[in-house]
Amino acid sequence: MKPIKKSTPASALPELQILVTVRAAAEHTGLTEKAIRRKIEDCIWLETIEYSRTPTGQIFIDLQAVARWQRGQRRL
Repeated sequence: MKPIKKSTPASALPELQILVTVRAAAEHTGLTEKAIRRKIEDCIWLETIEYSRTPTGQIFIDLQAVARWQRGQRRL
């Protein structure tokens, strides 16, 4: 009989980032593209937390970080 392997609890696994374009983030969050860009411009969303930029300047939104922000549970 083989020993039973314990699985790693989900809370112990690292959280994967789901990075999407501003357009896709607008579809998923219910915010407009303009509202998303305004949150970035006004520093409401923080770079490397809710969004990141590629070396060419393209913006990608972290949907999980935005969901935490919407619930008031931002992780710094």
